[in-house]
Amino acid sequence: MAAPADPSLLSAELEAEEGDDEALRRLLLQPQATQDDEEPPPVAPSHAVTPQPGLCVKTRAGGAKVFVNVCHSREVPPPPPLSPPGLQRLLHAPPTAAGAFRIPMSLGEPHAELDRGGRGCTAYDVVVNSGFFRTLQADPLYLEFFLTVAMEGLSEKYGVELELTGWRVLKNRKFMGSILAQNIRARPRPHIQELEGPPGPPQFVVVAEPSSQHPQVLQARVLLPHAAGAGSLWLGLSEERLVLGGAEGGPPLLELGLPLPADPARCHACFHRRTKVLTVTMPLQV
Repeated sequence: MAAPADPSLLSAELEAEEGDDEALRRLLLQPQATQDDEEPPPVAPSHAVTPQPGLCVKTRAGGAKVFVNVCHSREVPPPPPLSPPGLQRLLHAPPTAAGAFRIPMSLGEPHAELDRGGRGCTAYDVVVNSGFFRTLQADPLYLEFFLTVAMEGLSEKYGVELELTGWRVLKNRKFMGSILAQNIRARPRPHIQELEGPPGPPQFVVVAEPSSQHPQVLQARVLLPHAAGAGSLWLGLSEERLVLGGAEGGPPLLELGLPLPADPARCHACFHRRTKVLTVTMPLQV
């Protein structure tokens, strides 16, 4: 069934930059990985950053008690956007395929601490992007995936065997020990390359809110660097599909099947002129 067009969907247009959409623009414009025969990019300079406490995870290594402090800082770049269906595919993918998805993080060196009973233990600090940390707080499934990746990274880097099952997040403690500064590589500036010929399909991300476990709203964000404004776009929505095209006609720029039935009567969209990001908010049927 074709998605009906509703001109009012794209009547909203913002002049001011929005922080979330600007961050998404930077993510979508990150350069692609270089080919094997190309020279690797120069290593970015690093500087000391004192992260903010986030959450503390208790696990074990060889029977000994170990704590993993998940901290966050805006200085750490965020990972690429990952939709709930994409996360499900990663969770069921073989290790080689799941390893292709990279989460930028800083793995701090082990430091000796005392637990609540005064007994010796070891703690590790893992620092991620602050916005990404809020995503982990809202999505337990994503948090489980991240902790598995982080503890595997600590095990490989420091030659320990952290237990990947049986861990638990401490409710009344955000950090074990004292927060130490870590050397974080400076974030590279986004590189924008002007393409020859017609542009390819736009890059987009779809997220469920408030969480993938209890979705109430789907939100699609589409990067449209060549769009002049809301008036140059056409948007159609049905319960099962989103279709985006140019106002002057031609083939659609994007056709997207929705994983859950939306309520078209309550959907709305907004195009940000500065960031060139189209945000489509789609409440789900009740």
